[in-house]
Amino acid sequence: MKRKHKRLTFVLVALLLLGGAAALVLSAFEENIVFFQSPSDVVAGKIGEDRRFRLGGLVEEGSVDKSAGETVTFRITDMAETVSVSYTGILPDLFREGQGVVCEGRIVNGVFVADEVLAKHDENYMPPEVADALKKSGEWKGSGN
Repeated sequence: MKRKHKRLTFVLVALLLLGGAAALVLSAFEENIVFFQSPSDVVAGKIGEDRRFRLGGLVEEGSVDKSAGETVTFRITDMAETVSVSYTGILPDLFREGQGVVCEGRIVNGVFVADEVLAKHDENYMPPEVADALKKSGEWKGSGN
């Protein structure tokens, strides 16, 4: 084997190893990336049941039910569509009906099962993803664009 062929073989093997490493890294990122979705996106069926994502919107007035022990159910709306949410755990102190919230979890049998609930931290703050979803649905009532 000539020196030129050895060098070419070395370059090809290096490229294969680099490509394999890049494929593994991208695969790991894809499984850990959590996208934000609005209730309209969920109702439209854009999300698979096996996919983990963040759901944001307003907690619908009169929808919070704490009667099932540690499990709390409520509905999140973007004023166009509504999604039922089930959460087991302690809700943040700032969790209230009519306020913006972002939940992380997945759809199970048509219900969004959240394992994390994030509430706003003051009365003027709205999570940017929720504000964008409300603006998109034409229901934005906050200040600014």
